[in-house]
Amino acid sequence: MKYLMNGQETERLRFRLLEPSDYDSWFPFFADQDIYRFLFLDFKKSEDELCQFWMDKVFARYAEDRGGMNVIEDKHTGDFIGQCGLLVQHMDGDARLEVGYSLLPNHRGKGYALEAAQFARNYAFAKAYDKDFDNLIVSMIHVDNEPSIKVAKNNQMKWLKTFADFNEENFHVYGQTRASWEASVK
Repeated sequence: MKYLMNGQETERLRFRLLEPSDYDSWFPFFADQDIYRFLFLDFKKSEDELCQFWMDKVFARYAEDRGGMNVIEDKHTGDFIGQCGLLVQHMDGDARLEVGYSLLPNHRGKGYALEAAQFARNYAFAKAYDKDFDNLIVSMIHVDNEPSIKVAKNNQMKWLKTFADFNEENFHVYGQTRASWEASVK
């Protein structure tokens, strides 16, 4: 299953698939080196290499039906805001469906991440994608990434556990079950 959003809209945002022509719009994301450790990015690589790596990874996910990040753009101006998507991830040996989000620096702090993440979570439950993943949707967040932790909490996700990845970085897993989601939308 693809787990992709393409053409869906929220009050302010439109979701679409990433395209090779989005490279220049996404490139400024890598100027903020503070986010590198939050996203498994190699400090030794150039911004150009990291942007290409990111895009290649998204396209590989699309091709392999492992979800992927979708472009989120302002539906009124067409401005490239960032990316948000549903990602098949492996955490402690279990496959999980993650709501992931990354915004360009000039669009942070405006509520776009929460708006996109809420839509992605609701879309995943409405499409019953969670049923492939123990009726659970998660967000995996580096323990020091306070803004993303705030988004997850405001997205009705609860802390489930903390684990160390292969680089010994610690990540929190926040999640919401189908039962909790259904109770919240009644």
